[in-house]
Parts: sequence; structure tokens; C-alpha cells
Amino acid sequence: MSTITRLYDTHIEAMDAVSALEAAGFGAADISVISNNADNWHESHRHHGRSPGDMNGDGENDVAEGAGKGAATGGALGVGAGVLAGLGMLAVPGLGPVVAAGWLASAAVAGAAGAAAGGAVGGILGALKETGHDDDDAHVYAEGVRRGGTLVSVRVNETERARAQAILDESRGWDAAARGAAYRQTGWTRFDPAGAPYTTDEIAAERARYR
Repeated sequence: MSTITRLYDTHIEAMDAVSALEAAGFGAADISVISNNADNWHESHRHHGRSPGDMNGDGENDVAEGAGKGAATGGALGVGAGVLAGLGMLAVPGLGPVVAAGWLASAAVAGAAGAAAGGAVGGILGALKETGHDDDDAHVYAEGVRRGGTLVSVRVNETERARAQAILDESRGWDAAARGAAYRQTGWTRFDPAGAPYTTDEIAAERARYR
């Protein structure tokens, strides 16, 4: 299995990408989402007429609490219920408040706990590297979330790799090479897990820059 990740400037584009992957037959257990939530979009967002986690249509997020508990213990978020149904609120070091679901989010939280206990580099960087991304790509993708973006990752076998990549690219996802080049033009070098999360105003300016 290999991992394909793309960065989206808005959560709406990312959610549409997830829906497209699932519609194409990629399983929810192999898809993961980590989205900046500095503007609190998760509180009022509606995806195809229903809020994330609203399994019975009553307006309440039925699974977010369980998803958060799963991440805290390193468990899988959202598996078996559709990725968007499993979205829950999390805190990942260096990123600020995020909304996340799936295996990558679980790995990021578990890795952060391990790093705090004296283990290897954890958090989002460690999770991305463990899934096969090189050091440069991991730093770009982590910085992308810090700046207001959303990561969508999918685990695939080699026979499905091209098809999954095409779906993510068609839904306006950025790869690490393209977005990293743009970041470096402004003097950026690496993601700093100890850096302050972007403010809502900074995120708005960042998103406008790439429209």
C-alpha cells in the first residue's frame, strides 16, 4: 500500500474530494482528513444537507465525541461510518484546532503523545513520514494545515494509485512540490511544531493568495 495526499485551500473542496473518492469505491477506512478549524467551520458546516457526524439527521453530531476519544487513545477515527460522518474535533501540536477523521489523524495524535514521552518526532510530521512521505513533503503538508488548509490522504495499492491521484487532482488538490515552491518564495523553510497557529485573518489572507 502507498499513500497519496493532497492539500486543499478550503474544507469544502476537501470534503468534495472525499465524497468523490468514496463514490469511486475507495473505502472509508483508507481515507483520512485533517482540516484547520481556526474559523470554526465545523460548528455550522453542512455537507450535502447534513452536518458531519449527523447519522440520523437530527442536527446533532452523533460520532464526534467518540471520534475524539478514539484519537486520544490512538484508535481509528471514522472507520465504518464514512469518513465525513466520523469528523471530530482534535488538538494537534503546531496546528491549533483541527477537525479530523481517519487513520492519519489517529497516527498524528498518538505520535504526539509518544514524542511527549520521549519518543521519535511525533504529531503531524511523524504521521506523514510513517505513511511514506519524505521529509520535505511532510513539512509542506503540515505547514499547509497550519495556514488554513485541509489534507486528504488515501491509502491505495499500486493498481489504484493513478485513479485515486486523478480524483484528488481534479478536485483542486495541491501536491507538496507545487505548494512548497510557493511557500519557499516567501522565505519559508520548514514547519515549526512550536510555532503559533495562524489567526483567522492570516488564514483568510493565505487563502486569497492562491485563488
